[in-house]
Amino acid sequence: MTRVVSFRKKRRYFIRSERHYRFMHSPWAGGVVLVIFAVLAIILANVDATKEFYHHVLTSDFTIGFKNFNITRNVEQWINDGLMVIFFFYVGLEIKREIIAGQLSNVKQAVLPIAAAIGGMIVPALIYMIFNNGGVYESGWGIPMATDIAFALGILSLLGNRVPISLKIFLTALAIVDDLGAILVIALFYSTDINFAMLAIAAIVFVILILLNRFNVYKMRYYLIPSIVLWLLFLHSGIHATIAGVLIAMTLPSTPRFSKKYYLYKTRYFISEFKHYDREGVEVLGNPRQLRTLMTNRLVTANAISPSQRLEYSLHHFVAFFIMPVFALANAGVEISTFGDLHVLGNHQGLGIFLGLVVGKPLGICLLSWLVIKLGWGALPPGATWKSLIGVAILGGIGFTMSIFIDNLAFNDSLYVASGKIAILIASVSAAFIGLIYMSSFFGKRHENER
Repeated sequence: MTRVVSFRKKRRYFIRSERHYRFMHSPWAGGVVLVIFAVLAIILANVDATKEFYHHVLTSDFTIGFKNFNITRNVEQWINDGLMVIFFFYVGLEIKREIIAGQLSNVKQAVLPIAAAIGGMIVPALIYMIFNNGGVYESGWGIPMATDIAFALGILSLLGNRVPISLKIFLTALAIVDDLGAILVIALFYSTDINFAMLAIAAIVFVILILLNRFNVYKMRYYLIPSIVLWLLFLHSGIHATIAGVLIAMTLPSTPRFSKKYYLYKTRYFISEFKHYDREGVEVLGNPRQLRTLMTNRLVTANAISPSQRLEYSLHHFVAFFIMPVFALANAGVEISTFGDLHVLGNHQGLGIFLGLVVGKPLGICLLSWLVIKLGWGALPPGATWKSLIGVAILGGIGFTMSIFIDNLAFNDSLYVASGKIAILIASVSAAFIGLIYMSSFFGKRHENER
């Protein structure tokens, strides 16, 4: 009886573990968690019992350092200038991987997502400027340019296997180029009071990181101190500190120390060595040679993965389930005093953001994609049609994370920042809803016809 109970407990444990693993590795999980924390932030910022505490925590100062060498920022600034550096570092690793071995590594494959991303940045910015050129909201033109890859892929993944994998790859590549564009916009147009002396020192530190790469330094501890110094220099340079994260990512080795061929050869040797010293019926490693073989094999396996790829894999869950939710919790908490605050579409700022994301994004993506294909420079992803590409373009209007980030940089007035966030939330939800309805009807009908 005891054995039966024990077996049932183990079975339940493994079932829970399997469900947890599937959720954590599903492409929509990060988007779900992000939505939950964004809703939580809005609740905390508007409920009388919590809003004072919520704003008090975000505005509380936090100091890191020593007596004569320290940095003091409030919690919200630490999240946006510190924690988000890791997010941008992760984005930099994704961009580098795509350029080296992904969708952007082949010129013919890369042309379409690059063109689509450029169209999806230019047209929304132009639509925004139509409403706000010369006005008080003019500096927010970069807000509708961004696509939130976690949300967009999450919505697309809800349709399961009905969506061709080529479309998901196209959307990923498009969003990565879009992120690169947003990074450049932040660096070039949302940087103020630039300290060129700090930038000159930062350039020297960046060269040191490049030299570490060129001299095949694979141990990450040697990159740590120069990376921290680079972040500190950017923090005081006038260019947003998160750009340092992208630059650091670009300097890390992207090729493994050991090749695939060498790894396979050594693995076969280690298996043979392990079997040679094995004692049948004994589970404990009694022979020290066996232990040494396993430890050496672990080192070889670790060095068969490049440092940049290993870090990208390790950081995925930390970014998706901690950094982005914390960012949403700190930045999506907009206080809505009256229903009048929801009428953001009644002013030029709200109209520019909403129409930029919901109309401008799909329009720009489709126009530039059509032009590239018409000129013969690219082709539709395998298994995709123009109707399905339009659905993906609509999902490109989900801005959220990067749009909110740019909104924080674009305006000095807290009222403009708040109204911008409300417009971003409304536009992102609208784009997600329209895209999901459109894609569900399209792929649902196609699936029924195939059956």
